[in-house]
Amino acid sequence: MHLEAAEFAPDPVCARVLQKFPRTLAGLPRLSTDAQATLAYGDPQAPITVRCGIAPPPPTTDRCISVSNENSAAPIDWINPEAGSELLPPTAPSDAWVFLSYGRTPAIEVVIPPQAGIDQPTAVLLALEQGVQIIEPTAACIGAFDVGDQPGDLPGD
Repeated sequence: MHLEAAEFAPDPVCARVLQKFPRTLAGLPRLSTDAQATLAYGDPQAPITVRCGIAPPPPTTDRCISVSNENSAAPIDWINPEAGSELLPPTAPSDAWVFLSYGRTPAIEVVIPPQAGIDQPTAVLLALEQGVQIIEPTAACIGAFDVGDQPGDLPGD
């Protein structure tokens, strides 16, 4: 199936990351793709797609979630861009779940269309964890409650 390679797909880290991804994802088989550093799973008409080598997303006010399980070395942060966000890939269906790894270079993009029948999109992210953890984190998501309450922590204090 045809996918577009990401800008930094030639990064050798992407090859190592994709080698760690599972042969099946959420019970869906892996599909052949024609672009470097890409994977697809499921139905060729509405596949779950994974691209390594996207430009790292900048800090954003879009939702960011930390995903981990009890065996995780550290959680992996994923941005889930909202409708209309500049971070949404132009090729993603408007009703798809989109996740972009945050704080890791190169970054990973995961697109899960509703036709894939995935009830828990974070389960897909957990299944990709072993590969994504190869990329060292350099930043983490923060929320409004992560900002300290000491004088000088906020503008105007």
